[in-house]
Amino acid sequence: MNNLNIIHTMIRVKDLEESISFYKGILGMNLNKKTDYKEGKFTLAFLGYGDIATHPQIELTYNWDKNNYEMGDAFGHIAISTSDIVALCQRVKEQGGKVVREPAAMKFGKTIIAFIEDPNSYKIELIEKTT
Repeated sequence: MNNLNIIHTMIRVKDLEESISFYKGILGMNLNKKTDYKEGKFTLAFLGYGDIATHPQIELTYNWDKNNYEMGDAFGHIAISTSDIVALCQRVKEQGGKVVREPAAMKFGKTIIAFIEDPNSYKIELIEKTT
């Protein structure tokens, strides 16, 4: 079907450097591109686990004149798989991050999941990969 791919998900952030630090330092993503748009008064930063041309990215949008957003109730979460969910949750805690649901089997299933929050309170679901 027309060779479609997901290329990025955009979220608005209050503090760009704090958010970049979280996604790089805690989740191990690479900062692949960061561009200031002076006339529009915003900055875009793209982070991911691979090259921007071939791997999905998280686009952090920082609007220079705004430092607070309402989360609303439509957005759910970002999901990231990991081979060691317990170790990743421990790293999140050690680096000052917030684990809002400890690793455990999901309701009505066997998949091990956990939830963390980024500095802007966006939920990130961690899903343990099975071999």
